[in-house]
Formats: sequence, C-alpha cells, structure tokens
Amino acid sequence: MGLLKKLAGETVLYGASSILGRFLNYLLVPLYTAVFSPGEYGIVTELYAYVAFLNILYVYGLETAYFRFSTKEGHDEKNVFNSCFTAILVTSVIFSLALSLFSTEIALLLEYPGKNHLIIWLAAILAIDAVVAIPFARLRLQNRAQYFVLVKLISIFVNIALNLFFLIYLPYRLNNFGPLPIFLEGIYNPSWGVEYIFISNLVANGLILFMLLPTGSKLKLHFSLSTISPLLKYAYPFIFVGLAGVTNEMLSRAILKYRLPIDYYDNLSSIAALGIFGACYKLAVFMTLAVQAFRYAAEPFFFAHAEQKNSPVIFARVMHWYIIFACFIFISISINLDIIGVVFLRNPEFREGLYIVPYLLMGGLFLGIYYNLSIWYKLTDKTLYGAVLSGIGAIVTIAFNIILIPYLGFLGSAITTLLTYSVMSLLSYTIGKKHLEIPYKVGKAIFYIFFAFIIVFSSTYLEELYSAWIIRIGMIVAFLFTILILERETLYEKTFIETSDDQIHSED
Repeated sequence: MGLLKKLAGETVLYGASSILGRFLNYLLVPLYTAVFSPGEYGIVTELYAYVAFLNILYVYGLETAYFRFSTKEGHDEKNVFNSCFTAILVTSVIFSLALSLFSTEIALLLEYPGKNHLIIWLAAILAIDAVVAIPFARLRLQNRAQYFVLVKLISIFVNIALNLFFLIYLPYRLNNFGPLPIFLEGIYNPSWGVEYIFISNLVANGLILFMLLPTGSKLKLHFSLSTISPLLKYAYPFIFVGLAGVTNEMLSRAILKYRLPIDYYDNLSSIAALGIFGACYKLAVFMTLAVQAFRYAAEPFFFAHAEQKNSPVIFARVMHWYIIFACFIFISISINLDIIGVVFLRNPEFREGLYIVPYLLMGGLFLGIYYNLSIWYKLTDKTLYGAVLSGIGAIVTIAFNIILIPYLGFLGSAITTLLTYSVMSLLSYTIGKKHLEIPYKVGKAIFYIFFAFIIVFSSTYLEELYSAWIIRIGMIVAFLFTILILERETLYEKTFIETSDDQIHSED
C-alpha cells in the first residue's frame, strides 16, 4: 500500500494547511465585525462573493488541463506548463485591465460611489490568483506538498499581520501618540477602512507570486496554437463545472431569505434564519476541508498513475478508503455537535440549527465521492460530461431550494445539498461505467455509509442517556472495530500497489 500511504501523507499535509488557514482567517471575522459597521463589511462580503465566480473565468479549466496533458504520453511537461502559464497570464492581464478601465462604472453599478479603487485592487488580486494557479499545480504534480503548504501558510500569516497592523496598531498609535512618523504616514490613510482588507490580500498574493517564481524555472513565455488548442478543448467544460459548483455551494445562502415564509420560525426573521444557517454551515467545514485536502493530493495522483496497468484497481482502492475516512469524520462530528456547537457558536441562538449539520456533512461526503468518480471523464477526455453533470447538480440545487425551503426552512436547504451531490455521484457512477471500468466496492461503500447514518441517527437519543460521553466513544470504537474486522485482509496483505511503488522507484 505504498502509493496509498504516500497519498494519505500528502492529504494530511494539504489538510493541515487548509484547516490551519481557515482557522486563522476565521479569527479575522471578530476583528472585522468589531471594527466595521455591517454596511462597511457588506462591501467585503459582496465583492468576495463575486471573486468566487470570477476566479473560475480567469483560470478557465487550464489547471486540470495541465495535470492531464503534462502526464499524457507524447506531451512535454515544460511545454505544457509554459503554454498554460502564458495563456493565463495574457488573459488575466486583459480581464483585469478591462475591470480597471471600467472600475468607476462598476463601482456605481454596485452602489459604491467613490470606491472604484477597490475594483482596481480586486482586479489585481484576481490576476495574481489566476497566474499562480499553474505554478501551484506544478508543485502538486511534483509531490512538493511541503513547499505548497509553506507558501500558503506564509501568505496567510502575512495577510493576518497586515490586517492587524492597519486596522488595530496604526489607528491605536495615531489616537494615543499623535501623528505617525513620516514613513508610516505614507502608507496609512485614516479615512480608509475596508480598503486595508483588500490591500492586505493584495500584498499577500504578491508574496505568493514571488515565492512561486522558482517553481517555473526555465520558464519561457510561449504560446503555440497547436499546443494550446487541445488544452482549451479539454478545459472549457470546466468553466461550466466551476460555475455550477459555485451555484451548488452558494445558492442556498443567497435564496433562503427570499423563499422563507414570513414568521416561519417563531421570533426569528428571515435574515436571522439565514444567519443561523450560515453559522451552522461553517461546522460542515470539517468535511469540506477533508474533501479539499483529498482533492489537492488525489488529482495529480490519479493523472500520474493513469497509465499503469492496474490503475483502475488503484483508483477503486483510493475511493474505498476515502469513504471509510469520510464516514469516520461524519460520525465523529455529528454525534458531538452539542459540544462542538458550544465551542464554535458562542451565541445560543445559532445552535438552534445544529440538527441540519449532519445533512451538510453527508452532502460533503458525497461531494468527495463525486470528485473520485470524476476521474473517468478526465482520463477519457470527455470533459463535456463534467459540465453536464455539474449543470444537472445546479438544476437540482435551484429546484429543490425553491420547493423545500417554504416547507422545511433551512433544513430544506441542507437536504438539498445532500440531494444534489448524491444525484451527481449516482449519475457519474452510472455513466462512467460505460467509459472507464473501475472496480469500486459498491456494496461495502453502501454498507459503511448506511452504518454511519444509523450511528448518527441513534445518537439523537444520547441526551436522554446516562454517561452519554461513554456511549459516544463506544459508537466511534464500534465503527473503527467494524472497519478493522472487514478490512483486516486489505490492511495486512501485500498488494500489487506495493509492487507498483517498488517498480516506480526501480525505474527511477
């Protein structure tokens, strides 16, 4: 299981950086809400919501195309890297120049008169985000997870430090010790507020660009129509995949307050219900981070081993252990929500929605399954199927949010999340079997998911039991013991995967 251990190790590295990064950035939320009025912070919320959509348009699927063609027989990795990097660099400059030229009009359209400089800075942030996407992808392809994590964490720390410097230290010094020294006056404008959030982000992004330049050693700005055409043909469906993915992720929070009937919840307005849903949605981040970490490590892994004779069995084994690990997270978080809720949701009102979190966690589990399954259309170059599947997911998201919210409130949105990713996974599995045969252990997968569901459902009665914490531990142990019994042969057998790993080293 050498390859799987390597994949697991890289997943832990990516996961640790994602979890720490999310946690550190989450610490900025109390700062922002203390320093800014809701109206001021609303500017940040809205503009960064647009970033989620614009990031997809800026990269337009070339990150995945780079993975595919740099590992494909007959293609040179350096040439593919240079072509992807050059294409994104050129288009990012064009897109950001357009945003900057029309920044005044965009600011007026968004009802932010006099804030056109925010649009310009946002355009620069978007450009840098896009330009570093391919160097980051190369780090993942080269299994340089440590440097990937280092760059990410340094950027996060710089961003936080600059926020504290501009929003806390400089105002405090100015108010308590008089005029700032000349070298500080040049970089601080007391009339600015949220501007410093964007400035901090821009500087941190610029640092990423500087740190990633060495990964593009012998980089040549090269654009060949014969090279880029097949990449673009492969990549363009991922634009629709990404846009649909953002819809699946964000729509429920955008539509909830409009679909929720007045007085659906006693003494709770629609906007307050949205706040509770948003806060509880954050608790599902534990599964989201696990899926994100897995995706960072697994995507280059799949492409790198696609040409191996036994690659379908490798892919099936990866899926199998992903489901086991995701079920463990689902159980561990769900049966301890009363404790986790007190820690993360300090206001008791927010904890009224904790019962929706298991649905969101299970939705995240199925999203990870879908990422595993998506390898069939990426390796067979049938990426248009990815756009179709994501589009179907977006339709399910829109339709069932509209249908269920008036009857179930924010529980309807949570159920929709689970339903969307379940439908996408089922369709991908059904269609994928016709194009790439991968021997997934479907029976065991269904058993583990159903078993995890039974454990979590049973835990709803824990509050009525004496020494409930003993029962919680017992449930987790029971799941782990079941895994040990059912997977004992897999855990101890010497498989072809170890042999493949040895062959790779011997060939090197």
